[in-house]
Amino acid sequence: MTDPVILAQGLTKSYGPFRALKGVDLEVRRGEIFGFLGPNGAGKTTTIRCMLDTIRPNGGTLRVLGLDPQKQSLAVRSRTGYLPGELAFEGNLTVEAGLRFLANLRGNKLDWGFVYGLADRIDLDLKPQFKNLSKGNKQKVGIVQALMHRPELLLLDEPTAGLDPLMQQEVLQIVRESKGNGATVFFSSHILREVEEIAERVGIIRQGVIVETADIHDLIGKSLRQARIVFKTPVKTDGLDRIPGISILVQDEISVTLQIEGDIDGLIKELANYPVRDFATMQPSLEEVFMTYYKEQ
Repeated sequence: MTDPVILAQGLTKSYGPFRALKGVDLEVRRGEIFGFLGPNGAGKTTTIRCMLDTIRPNGGTLRVLGLDPQKQSLAVRSRTGYLPGELAFEGNLTVEAGLRFLANLRGNKLDWGFVYGLADRIDLDLKPQFKNLSKGNKQKVGIVQALMHRPELLLLDEPTAGLDPLMQQEVLQIVRESKGNGATVFFSSHILREVEEIAERVGIIRQGVIVETADIHDLIGKSLRQARIVFKTPVKTDGLDRIPGISILVQDEISVTLQIEGDIDGLIKELANYPVRDFATMQPSLEEVFMTYYKEQ
């Protein structure tokens, strides 16, 4: 097994008395798309900035691409593409001039045909000055500058913010292609639909602590589900609510709606004793799973 691309253990960060990170443990594998979930203020951006050494943690250990960001920050940044939540350029620069300035900082070793191709795909005009761009077009500039040097690690903070639905899909496709070309992608988002669409694993951060890290399908699969069963004839369903993890929500003579926690094997076996006409399960979305970690207790 290869070493993780990102490894955080007990990572802490405080801003004065406020503890933004309270011991983050995180591992991101090489070549995967990892979704980092949490509402505003949960610690997503702080975690990313620690990875790039733009801010420094107060405690814990952190390795990015096998390197210590505090001691080898230039090496980490040279191999990483970063899309910040808000990209700031000198306002009087044109988009292309800004991109060329960043390219010069990286030794100007870019394939400009690739850069122009990216801009075309997301309908980005390189001629306007940055100060005249809309929020959506500034986001497009951020996407191009993060990807243009074909980095092996992408750190994307809300990559589709401010984009229309069609452009969001194009950006997600570009992210998939980056993974296909060998990149590891770590992206934070609160748009759960897009995370569910492209991520393989997710980490959920709540108040500076990782509360869950899992394969996205396993995370959804082990959460609460519902099932509706329709019987051919009126039956008594006394046996169903004795099954571990099963609760009856609604029932009448010929149908029952159940809440299921965990495996459904016991339910399937018990249903063999009933004259079942129809059986349907309702799988939760990632949004429903996410909300179980943030609902009011």
